[in-house]
Amino acid sequence: MWYVILLAGGSGSRMGAECNKVLLPLLNETVLLRAARAFVGLVDGMIVTVRPEDEQAVRDLFARAALPCPILIANGGSTRQASVWHGLQALPETCDKVMIHDAARCLVDGQTIRRVMASVESRGTGVAAIPCVDTVKMADSHERAVSTPDRAALRAIQTPQGFTVELIRQAHLRAAQDGFLGTDDASLVEHMGLPVQLTAGHRRNIKLTTPEDMLMAEAFLKPAQGLPDLRIGQGYDVHQLAENRPLVLCGVTVPHTRGLWGHSDADVALHALMDAMLGAMALGDIGRHFPDSDPQYKGISSMLLLSHVARLMAEHHAWVANADITIVAQRPKLLPYIPQMRQNVAAALGLPLERINVKATTTERLGFEGQEEGISAQAVCMVQQM
Repeated sequence: MWYVILLAGGSGSRMGAECNKVLLPLLNETVLLRAARAFVGLVDGMIVTVRPEDEQAVRDLFARAALPCPILIANGGSTRQASVWHGLQALPETCDKVMIHDAARCLVDGQTIRRVMASVESRGTGVAAIPCVDTVKMADSHERAVSTPDRAALRAIQTPQGFTVELIRQAHLRAAQDGFLGTDDASLVEHMGLPVQLTAGHRRNIKLTTPEDMLMAEAFLKPAQGLPDLRIGQGYDVHQLAENRPLVLCGVTVPHTRGLWGHSDADVALHALMDAMLGAMALGDIGRHFPDSDPQYKGISSMLLLSHVARLMAEHHAWVANADITIVAQRPKLLPYIPQMRQNVAAALGLPLERINVKATTTERLGFEGQEEGISAQAVCMVQQM
């Protein structure tokens, strides 16, 4: 089982901010939430280490985001090393592999994370790093250059840094025993006399420390050429009304004399939404992913299928930015149930409520919807991919 420890216990002193720098907005999202989203779909859960004065703000942030994985909060320590140790103590017993990541590196990409994970799986360690491009000098106390290391052998170290849980816990215990304070997690393993495997990082995986770093991050997030990395998806579905079936729409069972016929719960609104999401990512449709010939989907809740599609998108480092669903039905009146429908969809997609719209309309008794033979739904969504 994989977890990531997000280190968010810093301050905004060098940033010149009045709050923790990871709580600052970067374009339309906080630094911390951007960092967390990078790991969604790749890990089974997250530990976020924070200062006591920031704990409530961080809890509120993740409650609104509703990311589709467990988020645990741990107290940060007086040093980075202490914060990591607190995070390690908070890991569930079933977790055997962990990545440690500075939340201020919110531009980390999925390929870098995957390379770190693959290295841990095969070698027990994996640390993101990039070659040094500048000449580095060793200086004395008077700021005089005394030597020039070979640049070809130098690496600039980034995060995430990944380890087996057993190894990094042993490294922390050994460091505490020896009174050793390392500059990063890899240095603790090196202190034990063990090698650490480096993997390719990314030059955009910068650590936000100064206001200039924020400007650089904004420049990276705003494509200099071409269209922004946004996709639009459109979905449509229809189901026949039938006796002795529940009427389920956006996860809400609506009282009615008849329900919708289908292999699953026939939630026509969610089916349209899932098709829109899959279409935006060119991943086919729900018939391809959940065929009605497969008995495992017999009577299944479409809310579960929606969560599966959300995880699939997360694996492609994409998420829904907003969605608009239209349900076409002559009866019953759906207005009283729409607030719960919106809440269900928002929770499944990890979005604020204001990003989800559900509306219902009739056809003035025209067509199969107007004759109450069936119900149709249409959905449109905007998808953002990192």
